[in-house]
Amino acid sequence: MPKMKTKSSAKKRFKVTGSGKIKRKHAFKSHILTKKAHKRKKNLTKATLVHKSDVANIKKQLCI
Repeated sequence: MPKMKTKSSAKKRFKVTGSGKIKRKHAFKSHILTKKAHKRKKNLTKATLVHKSDVANIKKQLCI
């Protein structure tokens, strides 16, 4: 059986931490920023972890 290919979209969006958790960036930070508050934009800049209900699906896409 051939090797499993990683989803290109997933490998661009997610990183695996040393402890095996999956890190992601926040959405809604690319455009139309004038009407968003400074505090909101600042909080969207920080990376966060993927929710536990989505981890299995993303690990499958990343072939982990």
